[in-house]
Amino acid sequence: MTGTEIRQSFVDFFRARGHRIVPSARIVPENDPSLMFINAGMVPFKNVFLGVEKPVASRVADAQKCLRISGKHNDLDDVGRDVYHQTFFEMLGNWSFGDYYKAEAIEWAWELLTKEWGLPKDNLYATVYETDDEAESLWPKITDLPAERVLRFGAKDNFWEMGETGPCGPCSEIHVDRGPGTCDQPPGHTCGVNTDCARYMEIWNLVFIQNERAADGTLSDLPAKHVDTGMGLERVTALMQGVNGNYDCDLMRGLIGVAEDLSGRPYGGGMGPEDVAFRVIADHARAVAVMIADGILPSNEGRGYVLRRLLRRAARQGRVLTLEEPFLGRVTDRAIEILGAGYPELVESSTRIRSTVTGEEERFAETLEKGLGLLEDEVKKLASRGDETLAGEVAFKLYDTYGFPLDLTQDILREKGLGVDEAGFEASMEGQRARAREGARFSTSKGGGFSGVESCFVGDGVETLESRVVALAVEGEEKDEAREGDTVEIVTEETPFYGESGGQVGDRGRIELADGSVVEIEDTQKPRGDLIVHRGRVTQGAVRTGQAATLAIDIAFRGATRLNHSATHILHAALRNHLGDQVHQAGSLVTPERLRFDFTHEARLTDEQIAAIEDEVNDHVRANAEVTAQEMSYDDAIAAGALAFFGDKYGDRVRVLKMGDFSTELCGGTHVSRTGDIGLFKLRAESAVGAGVRRIEALTGEGALALVRQKEEELRQIAGLLKSGEDDVAERLAKLLASQKDLEKKLAETQAKLVSGASQDLLDGLREIGGLKVVARRVDQIDAKVLRELADKIRDKMQSGVVVLGGTDGKKVLLLAAVTKDLTKRVNAGTLIKEMAPLVGGGGGGRPDFAQAGGKDPSGLDAALERAYELIAG
Repeated sequence: MTGTEIRQSFVDFFRARGHRIVPSARIVPENDPSLMFINAGMVPFKNVFLGVEKPVASRVADAQKCLRISGKHNDLDDVGRDVYHQTFFEMLGNWSFGDYYKAEAIEWAWELLTKEWGLPKDNLYATVYETDDEAESLWPKITDLPAERVLRFGAKDNFWEMGETGPCGPCSEIHVDRGPGTCDQPPGHTCGVNTDCARYMEIWNLVFIQNERAADGTLSDLPAKHVDTGMGLERVTALMQGVNGNYDCDLMRGLIGVAEDLSGRPYGGGMGPEDVAFRVIADHARAVAVMIADGILPSNEGRGYVLRRLLRRAARQGRVLTLEEPFLGRVTDRAIEILGAGYPELVESSTRIRSTVTGEEERFAETLEKGLGLLEDEVKKLASRGDETLAGEVAFKLYDTYGFPLDLTQDILREKGLGVDEAGFEASMEGQRARAREGARFSTSKGGGFSGVESCFVGDGVETLESRVVALAVEGEEKDEAREGDTVEIVTEETPFYGESGGQVGDRGRIELADGSVVEIEDTQKPRGDLIVHRGRVTQGAVRTGQAATLAIDIAFRGATRLNHSATHILHAALRNHLGDQVHQAGSLVTPERLRFDFTHEARLTDEQIAAIEDEVNDHVRANAEVTAQEMSYDDAIAAGALAFFGDKYGDRVRVLKMGDFSTELCGGTHVSRTGDIGLFKLRAESAVGAGVRRIEALTGEGALALVRQKEEELRQIAGLLKSGEDDVAERLAKLLASQKDLEKKLAETQAKLVSGASQDLLDGLREIGGLKVVARRVDQIDAKVLRELADKIRDKMQSGVVVLGGTDGKKVLLLAAVTKDLTKRVNAGTLIKEMAPLVGGGGGGRPDFAQAGGKDPSGLDAALERAYELIAG
């Protein structure tokens, strides 16, 4: 059976036993801050086990995408170094939510493995938790597994926990004896279950979830008992296909085959550097394809940085296979073909995956070679000193300057038996963070202060509010009083000021105290969900904690911001309508002056698409549709059709913003009451932000009208310069450009004739130096392009020789050297130029056969040309 067939067989087996088959959840956990990625099949059902969500059915089965690259479960360092570890893998699982328990789970697992898949019963073992008498007695009772092959183990092996906290419970594992020839331990080792021996391999874990682990380590009983089973698809596929390890099964071997074809090198399945590279590339290609399909894009933080690390590790392994050109896109294409049957979202996102991978690989290639060169130099220095640890500051330089994640540097050094001073690296990193903190003017508004203080936003409809000052800070330091002239941050119990969040900038306005003191608010921040901080300056009197205050927002500022924020929702709907439902928001900025909207899409929008999108937005504006906001539970909001994108964090209660019948999204920002309030939407620019992300910039209302008037004025000015009517500008300009092109052609022909004649004149000054023909001459008032053509012409006429030319326009100097191919081992053009350039106050370099430099000191030009003769003479 193929891996795809085994996956399908599994879900068919449990469908026939009353299980609902559910699709894999995305790789990013929804509303779970404790995990960066889904690392086990049970993660999407965590809240069900905790009793806070209802399951879709009491019996469920699935194939879940999993990634183990962070936190407690992190297999990254082991990938490639054996034939089993992976970052991305598929977990086959069946679940009982308060329905069946141990007996059924054991019976069905045995039936599937031995009857459906035909695994030899005599080679199978079961393990149980050391105190689980029930599971131990069930195995020989309801299966034909003998009692002597049911083994007890402690918590390390047979008590399953998802993380430091959360659902957990005893488990029963099924192991298979693959025979003495598969042992990978040194002589003297005694093979057995759970002895770190490849001969005895775990293939299925049946977890009986009945407990919850608290932060203090204590266990409590869950409201109901559940079953959670997990079986790695790649592992069981390798077992059933009779191959040595996961990377030899058909789910992964095809990816290695692509790398073999591209590199011209064979995969041997061993532990040498090239075989390790093949496995790393295959694993990482699968992982990045899944991550990008699920909406993650490369960045310098969070999940995006994990993706970037994987891409860069794989790219570096390509160098081990002498793959110099971008290659990962080809490997991820194969990953999509193999995984697509089980996860159609990969096929739907194939274009975005390919462009993201290739773009990231191309960008890293620019610094990879330089970074590897630096690292090689440092390794030589370590060897000369007899040292085995790379300095932390060097590792940080590789990270900060050349984009080498720390684990990539460690990976390269590990191959050489060397390590990294991690403490030194962290010290350098902390130094950078400290410098960043020092440069931050407001510490408290960025979440670094006001501990234990809370405030709340009273809503979009309130413009003025009476409240009380509960905390304040001056220049980032919390105090009880701020005086006139102080830069201050103020927290009040409640506020009508919107704190910057969701892409919308914070409000401006003023705070007045009962004694006549005034604070002009320049910005409002929301460093925490329960904290809003007003940033401004005391312009009159003083402000103290405990004072009553009147807060008034800048109504015009808020109003203009409303227009732009509401327009982003309409724009989002129009983009999805024209480009497809795969489009989703990837970032935004909403200010009173403009809006910026980032969205996932591969290609540049055509002029026709831009016009159609702009038209649709304005159609919705003219329709003057009603805009309503309603608070409801997250589940009810999703059921009502609200757009919520994975990766975003939502509470139990959310605000649903609805515009007519075309847009429903979760949003806590400020908005118009009817779309007609926006007046006019004008799309100003469309551009690329990064791989797979585009950006639209636009204006609304008065800003859009001002842009239209500006363009009209520019058109009038151009028409005046062209001495034509506004309607004839394009035609008049086309004629002028055609005339200019004709003149440029004639100028080029004239310059070519001059070059031909000048080259012969310059050859008259040829010198013989050590048997070499050399021309070193000055040619002023000539542009760089013509000077290069002149050098080429002279070199061609000489057939064998050296040409050095210099020229100046009175302010700047240009030097260039050209050497015929037969002489580059005797005279290096790049070396010549490097020696000459300082004489004209400049620098430069180039290839052995051609180099050039610029300078700022024309007075040194003659000396530089004379220096060329001296250098060639030796």
